[in-house]
Amino acid sequence: MKVLIVESEPELADMWSRHLRRQGAAVLAAHSEAEAVSALENNLVEVIVLDLVLENGSAFAVADYASYRQPKARVIFVTGTSFFSDGSIFRHIPNACAFLPSSIPPEDLAVLVDHYGEAEDTVLERVKHA
Repeated sequence: MKVLIVESEPELADMWSRHLRRQGAAVLAAHSEAEAVSALENNLVEVIVLDLVLENGSAFAVADYASYRQPKARVIFVTGTSFFSDGSIFRHIPNACAFLPSSIPPEDLAVLVDHYGEAEDTVLERVKHA
């Protein structure tokens, strides 16, 4: 499974990346909207872990571009704020599958990424072998 982490804080992105790699995921990291768009243009990903508040750029723009470029990619939003705590993000972003606090333990995030990426892995394998 290939995962894109879009997180402004490199230390947090590195910590999440390490846990996901231990679970067998191939991980790409981006720290801005521009880096994330470039990664989505050049790589097929199954899951995107996306910080709702990016220092450079818009998380909504990244999610919107992903829904256009890679419509099967699932987006797990993480945030350190209370924005969209009412769940309304799921009405605004059709490829959103989870909304979590940035403080989530990395092992819990890895389990969720695995869960949401698992179904796509099966689909991708069938496409490759067809």
